[in-house]
Amino acid sequence: MRFNTASSLEEHRVKLSQDQNDSKAILWVCGGTGCRASGSLKVLEALQTEAASCGIEGAIRLKVKSSGCHGFCQHGPLVIYTPRNIFYQKVRPEDAGDIIQQTVIKGQLVPRLLYHDPSARKPVPHVQDIPFYSEQVRLALANNGHIDPESIDDYIAAGGYRALTKALTSMSPEDVIEEIKLSGLRGRGGAGFPTGIKWQTCRQHSSIPYIIANGDEGDPGAFMDRSIMEGDPHRIIEGMIIGAYAVGAKQGYIYVRAEYPLAVKHLSKAVKTALKSGLLGENILGSGFSFNINIHQGGGAFVCGESTALMASLEGRPGEPRAKYVRSVEKGLYEQPTVLNNVETWANVPAIIDRGWQWFKSLGTSEKSAGTKVFSLVGKVKNTGLVEVPMGTPLRHIIYNIGGGVLRDRSLKAVQTGGPSGGCLPADLLDLAVDYEHLTEVGTMMGSGGLIVMDERTCMVDLARYFLAFLAEESCGKCLPCREGIPALLQLLTDLTTGQGQAGDIELIEDLAQELKDTALCGLGKTAANPVLSTLKYFRREYEEHVAGFCRAGVCGRLFKYEVDKDCCRGCGACSRVCPTGSISGEVKEAHTIDADNCSRCGSCVDVCRFDAIRVVPSTTPKKSGIKSLWAHIQWLTGIGRRNHD
Repeated sequence: MRFNTASSLEEHRVKLSQDQNDSKAILWVCGGTGCRASGSLKVLEALQTEAASCGIEGAIRLKVKSSGCHGFCQHGPLVIYTPRNIFYQKVRPEDAGDIIQQTVIKGQLVPRLLYHDPSARKPVPHVQDIPFYSEQVRLALANNGHIDPESIDDYIAAGGYRALTKALTSMSPEDVIEEIKLSGLRGRGGAGFPTGIKWQTCRQHSSIPYIIANGDEGDPGAFMDRSIMEGDPHRIIEGMIIGAYAVGAKQGYIYVRAEYPLAVKHLSKAVKTALKSGLLGENILGSGFSFNINIHQGGGAFVCGESTALMASLEGRPGEPRAKYVRSVEKGLYEQPTVLNNVETWANVPAIIDRGWQWFKSLGTSEKSAGTKVFSLVGKVKNTGLVEVPMGTPLRHIIYNIGGGVLRDRSLKAVQTGGPSGGCLPADLLDLAVDYEHLTEVGTMMGSGGLIVMDERTCMVDLARYFLAFLAEESCGKCLPCREGIPALLQLLTDLTTGQGQAGDIELIEDLAQELKDTALCGLGKTAANPVLSTLKYFRREYEEHVAGFCRAGVCGRLFKYEVDKDCCRGCGACSRVCPTGSISGEVKEAHTIDADNCSRCGSCVDVCRFDAIRVVPSTTPKKSGIKSLWAHIQWLTGIGRRNHD
């Protein structure tokens, strides 16, 4: 159906709402990438087949539909039965019969498929009562799990394109910009620049600007933008159309990773459907305003998340950043003024225009950080997945109230925020409010929204090494500090984790990291030092122990060995049964021993020991002495070192 006027769109929305009021019950099967990997498409097919074979679709008015990511990824495949909001987890195709027969036809629950709250120690049937969901405030993710991402009618029925209608019929471009400015919306890609100011600056130029949505999500373990693109593509498109109207753009691009095929598919279909419906293209809703969007698939380079590198890639050039002495809002894509915002930023725009800046501003607990933020909560936490909370929510609330706490109730050691370019915060900062200012003050950043939880078995030196290895691989190598500095840092950290660390290494690492932060060309290089500097700041003792030849976390294999605490060991034999090398021996009900020379240090014994009897102790490997000459080499090669460590 094509909408030539705003009134025709509203008439269609009213009709859809009436149809929903008479509505059929719906079984929503999560169709996000995570659940698909767990077999959700087979679950969808099985439910559809079972419903058809029972002949209940007409009588009970049941629909079986696929939705976007529900967020509770580790419990997938997920199925939600509305309007009763019954939540089923880890559903298999063979469960389809019980769901249809027991829940849909008889109105009864299937107990084995219910989520069990470990704190309450009881099943929780309804999605709104599960702490993972009830403690969230969903705005950017509001439609995920509740609409079919391939259906424009589902989006319209949920209020979609209502904000666009409001903007085109009752607001001037200046009004839209002022609304965004007053809302306090800031870039959700990490930089946190005020969105309204960016739009206003771009509109002031006489040239026709471009609009870009940055969907190049490259942080390890992050999937916020992917889930929005997969689960609610029309929300991004609507936000971009409103932004284009505000700044006077005629052409927009969505830059999305080619590694996100489902996102590409859903976005491409959404663009085609919006064009066919008169919501994109010429004379949108009869307003006289015209705008088009193209989908561009990036090659997966992490550096292309940086704005100037992304634009270079869009133009067909290598994705390399340039110095930002001229801002993109003045001269960006094809040398024209360009507004580039993250996918999540665009997803917030329709809600702000529809419900007003005061509503959005009220969601955050911080004056300078308004609204909500989507986080990818991963690592050693019980409930992994997507979490959306108001800005300013404490880390403790996110990890314990929503995330359920640390796996196996171990002690929390650190939280990494901001992805590989972020920083690590210790447990005593758990009450820190998560917003742009507070995170920057303690040496980390918001980033795109990655949160990695770590327990006491995480080695902070090895963690910093891991992120540096990732960034060394992803660096474009254009500027010398990044090209030479990151590999040099990586080598120093690798030496520490392999037993080759020497006196003076910590000082070399600290100086080189600071110089890298101060002199690199783009955000990748400038923030690459964050994991190193933050772990040095809060976990310096671990670095010192690595120099001395000990990894207390039991990660760096050359720097520790396992021993059995004879006072704690009960001789249950659990450790010896799982040891892959047969290195553990002992009689039943007597303390066991570990053959350190044969032990592979895999940690299986630690995982199964119920009595905390396996201890990590220093290895007997002798240490070399002396100070490296690497620093002199770095000074000669790069010219960036200035301090003397002789």
